[in-house]
Amino acid sequence: MSAADSTSPTPDHPRTALVTGASGGIGEEFARRIAQRGHALVVVARRRELLEELAVDLRERYGTVVETIVADLGTPEGVASVTERLSADGSDGRAPIDLLVNNAGRGDGGTFAAQDTAAIDAMLDINVRAVLHLTRAVLPVQIARRAAGEQRTLGVVNVSSMAGEIPVNPGGSVYGAGKKFIALWGESVAAEVRGQGVHVTTVLPGFVRTDMTRKVQAQGLPEFAFVPKEHVVRDALTAWSAGRPTVISGPQYQVARGALRLLPRFVMRALARRMA
Repeated sequence: MSAADSTSPTPDHPRTALVTGASGGIGEEFARRIAQRGHALVVVARRRELLEELAVDLRERYGTVVETIVADLGTPEGVASVTERLSADGSDGRAPIDLLVNNAGRGDGGTFAAQDTAAIDAMLDINVRAVLHLTRAVLPVQIARRAAGEQRTLGVVNVSSMAGEIPVNPGGSVYGAGKKFIALWGESVAAEVRGQGVHVTTVLPGFVRTDMTRKVQAQGLPEFAFVPKEHVVRDALTAWSAGRPTVISGPQYQVARGALRLLPRFVMRALARRMA
């Protein structure tokens, strides 16, 4: 029996979202805002204690169902445990996933020739490979559910970065290239599944005050350089609900993206040499 044959609309299951990297920062904010909307949650992170604290708080605050999966998405085992949950179609009693939020990531930097190769591999595993594998696990189920008559909004939100929009990025070459990959890939997948009623949206945040940007915060960047995580999540969920393939949160970064597209590449290379 095919997935389409075995899948039917799921009125008996609550709307359910799975959020990776949910123990802090943007991921935690996604979990809170989705729970506030009354959705059930599957939250994923490496840090068990923080994840369990979040789950307890969400259950008590919003009265919603919260599952936890402790997993390191930089490992095959961690990815496998999450893809198995994403593959649930409702037939085994587990709620199928209406929304996957690919938020987990790491932001190692430094000049490429000096970067640790294990750290490079770990960053690519989490920022790129895990995103692809998790999305590949959930999309067939969502497409089959829509084909079977499901009326809910289904799909994926990918958290990329404005770092991927910088054509020349000394000190952030691997991180930026990985985020650019997600942005380009995400737009292509969004076009592939749009006709089947599934939404894929990629959000490109600029600087956000999270653990990942502590070094940047310590450099004393002006306040206007930062976008509140609440705004990033709000804009991402709004764009996803509307079926928009990409969204940039913050007018300063919308202007910056336009400027980056207009500047000739030789100018960007010259600026990069001065910064390196």
